[in-house]
Amino acid sequence: MKRYKRLMIAMLGLTIVISSSCVDEIKFGNSFLEKAPGGTVTSDTVFNSAEYTKQYLTTLYSMQYYGLPYRNTSSDAYPCESSNQYVGKPEALTDCYTFTYLSGGIIGSYYSGTHTSNYGIRSDKWSYLANRVWEAVRYAWLLIENVDRVPGLTDAEKASMVAEAKCIIAARYFDTFRHYGGLPIIKASFSGTDASYDLPRGSVEETVNFMVGLLDDAIAVLPWNVENPDSETGRWTKAAAMAMKCRILQFAASPLFNDSEPYYPGATSNSAIWYGGYKPELWQQCLKACQDFFNELNANGFYTLIQAGGTRPEDYRLAYRKAYARQGSREILLEVHQTGIDAFKSSYYNWHTWGDALGSIHRGYSPTQEYMQMFPWADGKPFDWDKAKTEGKLDEMFTTGSISQGNLNLTRDPRMYEEIIVNGQPTSLDWTSGNMSGIAFESWVGGYHAKNDAQNQTGSFTTGYAPIKFLMGNDVLRLYPTWPYLRLSEFYLTYAEAILQSGGNLADAIAQVDIVRARVGMQGLVKCNPDKNLTTDKEALLEEILRERVCELGMEDTRFFDLIRYKRADVFEKQLHGLRLYRLDANGQRVNTVWYGVDDKKGISFPSHFEYEVFEMSNPVRYWWTNSFDPKWYLSPFPLTEVNKGYGLVQNPGW
Repeated sequence: MKRYKRLMIAMLGLTIVISSSCVDEIKFGNSFLEKAPGGTVTSDTVFNSAEYTKQYLTTLYSMQYYGLPYRNTSSDAYPCESSNQYVGKPEALTDCYTFTYLSGGIIGSYYSGTHTSNYGIRSDKWSYLANRVWEAVRYAWLLIENVDRVPGLTDAEKASMVAEAKCIIAARYFDTFRHYGGLPIIKASFSGTDASYDLPRGSVEETVNFMVGLLDDAIAVLPWNVENPDSETGRWTKAAAMAMKCRILQFAASPLFNDSEPYYPGATSNSAIWYGGYKPELWQQCLKACQDFFNELNANGFYTLIQAGGTRPEDYRLAYRKAYARQGSREILLEVHQTGIDAFKSSYYNWHTWGDALGSIHRGYSPTQEYMQMFPWADGKPFDWDKAKTEGKLDEMFTTGSISQGNLNLTRDPRMYEEIIVNGQPTSLDWTSGNMSGIAFESWVGGYHAKNDAQNQTGSFTTGYAPIKFLMGNDVLRLYPTWPYLRLSEFYLTYAEAILQSGGNLADAIAQVDIVRARVGMQGLVKCNPDKNLTTDKEALLEEILRERVCELGMEDTRFFDLIRYKRADVFEKQLHGLRLYRLDANGQRVNTVWYGVDDKKGISFPSHFEYEVFEMSNPVRYWWTNSFDPKWYLSPFPLTEVNKGYGLVQNPGW
């Protein structure tokens, strides 16, 4: 299996194989499951050649979830809704970001509170039909059913292909399950000859067991890691399958589905949205899956947290960047690519490409004041705005010194500078040395970069902050960044949560969190939070784990689903804030002008004194800020057109 970073072009002229005669007409799902007119290549052609079958599997890999918007299409010609900037990432519905791209679907439906089940393309955060899920499931079963008759493949190769296909089915199911709950269980391809289909929604339990069963099958077959890391990045392995099992069981055991009452009042008989009561054994199952994973990790190695090469804050920041962004990172258990080619020279290029240099931070995801305050100081002690203000430390809350004077110091959790662009932060971080260079970001009102964004609540610095995760300038210029679908640091934190929720020793849970914190040079949770009683207070420790998850896994689709699975209506309803910085002169007067290119030419040092104004975000306003959070929002509505097909898809409550 060669480089999966070239998945979109690997099939060459064989794309007709997947889009035509080997796909029989069925009534489930959308037109991508129906037989296309014309075409001469059949399933017999595909599965009569080892090379064609390998290419078929490669194309199946291309149907996996890639979490960064990269398409600028305004039509439904391209089916992957989640990859379209006109939708918006679920993280933009959390307390971490405000979304100012007014053409985004989630603004028109979620921010306004007008979303319905009768929605069109790009109106839902995860379209049931437009994300290639059922297409991938269909193609995977076709491979599983036909691989035994392929000549030229060894039994081991066939077994591996089947295992990989099962992993893809499980992953595609989970991608959808976390938005909708119980799903129709498809255990084979359709013949296309039946007059009708009976595909009722599975219960939460049935859907979870189906996904876990597929992964267990794969775990028994796949090698722990890829044999050739340089040429097989993105391939499913035993490690990835075991980690995926942990993620599924964590979600299933969480209060959204596993509680004394269903998330939607009165829906007690609906097994597609909850287990029917609280089942502590679900957390035990998650704990066992985590223990199994880490036992294998300890025995087999290969995957590891990327460590810093020095003790400078920028060294820790670089280690974190390499962990989530570098192709072939030993911390990434499964990575997904769109393409490794220069997007500028390809037909895919457009100004929405996520990694298209720093000048294109207009994608609309502006970090909030609330998110900034979640990151500790560099030593790991919690950042407290009021305390910092009282102690006169606000002027040093982002950096001290100056990049232009060669004495810049990053004062906060190194991960913050990979999630949020803050005032004084340098524009460049060298991938080899970790040295910072370039000019410093000016995020004050009238500054070189922020201009009047925060004043007007428009533009990249709408909140006084701008996004940077996966936006690394020339490091990924005109390239589609690696998507870290499964990353090792997540599972230390999952393990910690499973220990906590299954009644284990809280000190053991804390130890897992501290492993992740140590990678970025921070001290342990207990030492940094002596007033929180973390070794005895379960709820306090859970809050710290959830905070640590959003600091470690920002923009990696973690915060939204953490809030969903813990039914955190209080967070969804919370008014969010931005920060206006005003540059002050020696007399304490505001100076609303740029420094770079003007004052620096006069020998004036980079500004170090500011006035700080925390303000309520009002553009755009979210419906949930002024209205109570209706629990129906915890799961998405199935499209009405699909429910009306009559094959057994029952709508989620409230929609």
